[in-house]
Amino acid sequence: MYVLVLYYSRGGATARMAHLIARGVEEVEGVEARLRTVPPVSAACEAVAPPVPDEGPPYATLEDLAGCAGLALGSPTRFGNMAAPLKHFIDGTGALWASGALAGKPAAVFTSTASLHGGQESTLLSMMLPLLHHGMVIVGLPYTEPALGETADGGTPYGASHVDGSEGGRPLSDHERTLCLALGRRLAEVARRLAG
Repeated sequence: MYVLVLYYSRGGATARMAHLIARGVEEVEGVEARLRTVPPVSAACEAVAPPVPDEGPPYATLEDLAGCAGLALGSPTRFGNMAAPLKHFIDGTGALWASGALAGKPAAVFTSTASLHGGQESTLLSMMLPLLHHGMVIVGLPYTEPALGETADGGTPYGASHVDGSEGGRPLSDHERTLCLALGRRLAEVARRLAG
């Protein structure tokens, strides 16, 4: 049983979060994490990217998505919404929607922004919309996680988040790290329960 941690990252912040969420997933017995990313979108034409990028995890396939027991979906914020490469991949999942392949499976979302009020919550909420259309069960972060009530950085009940700073490269705070790990654990626990 695996939880797919699917993300797009340009500056590395969302990738760092993805790795922490995957660690949290793997803290749950019997569940493994599968890290996948998506290629950038070409503005001029459909670019052909190799199935494995030069560095980082392989590009996601529809089979990765169909076979998962749960999904963690992550993107940096682009004007309060997910980045185009991730949206492009999600837009290509119509066959999975038609077959109901993801219905009843748990999903969680995560994001990073340059500033504290850079659209974290709107991005997380907008990322949930296609998952709800797929019939997925949304898993957030409850306030039983003490770091959620204490954070002065990222972290929302809608999902994990990180404030990367206007120059980028700001390390994840202790609270942000804790909440990424907690989101991964929670998602894996729900996936295991739902799988029976």
